[in-house]
Amino acid sequence: MAGVVRDYSGSIILSIALHGLIAGAFLVMTQISIRHMPSASQPLSVNAVVVDSRVIQAAAASVERQKNIKAEQAAAARAAAEARVAEEKQQVAEREAADKQAAALAEARAEESKRVADSKRASDKSRSMAEARAEQERHAVAEARAAAEQHAADQKRAADEKRAADQKRAADAKLANDQRMKAERESELKHQLAEEEHVRAVEASPLRDRYEASLRNRITSAWIKPSSARVGIDCLVEVTQVPGGQVTNARVTQCNGDAAVRQSIENAVYRASPLPDPPDPALFQRNFAFRFIPNE
Repeated sequence: MAGVVRDYSGSIILSIALHGLIAGAFLVMTQISIRHMPSASQPLSVNAVVVDSRVIQAAAASVERQKNIKAEQAAAARAAAEARVAEEKQQVAEREAADKQAAALAEARAEESKRVADSKRASDKSRSMAEARAEQERHAVAEARAAAEQHAADQKRAADEKRAADQKRAADAKLANDQRMKAERESELKHQLAEEEHVRAVEASPLRDRYEASLRNRITSAWIKPSSARVGIDCLVEVTQVPGGQVTNARVTQCNGDAAVRQSIENAVYRASPLPDPPDPALFQRNFAFRFIPNE
């Protein structure tokens, strides 16, 4: 309401001044009338001031206009006040709506912040749990790797020890085998030397000649002379025998006789099997050759 008074203060002052002027005019005319009134003992002398009715009408019209103006101003002031009140109510409603919207927005932001915070806490918790699980898995993998490396190291050490032991056993066995073979070679060499010495001694003795003579006599006695044989047969015969004198092969290589003679000599060798044993084992020969010269 104070704002309305401030807005229309000029019009209100003008209206008050106009009404005061009219009231002053009536007051002046009243005083003039009283001052010129006749006393009771004297005849009244009329000293009248003639007022033009148009002035009165103009004053009345002016008063009416002022009333109308005041009514209009009051109506305008009321309308303005009502408009201002409505505007203030609208502003209040808008402020309340804005406040509600701001409160709702703030609440939504708070909810969003809470949701984000909860999500972040959940994410942090999940990440922490994942990191803890990852750390446990890394620890388990590290332990498994360490155990595997230790196991591999143990296996390698055991394999190295076994390989070293096998190599030592192999070296010892090789050394023992080399020593045994060396001893056997030495013994065989000694035996061979002794046999060779014995063979030389036997062959230098009459036993060789007697043994060969017994072989020739045995084969000659088993010979069946073919009809194509002539005087002076001289053939070289190769014989293979096994210990015990069993003949396994007989072949005439050189001969002055015909095929029948050759075949008869080979047959005689087979018939003479087993051949006589040598008087000394050193004289035995698996393969030997002799000249077949039958006595006529």
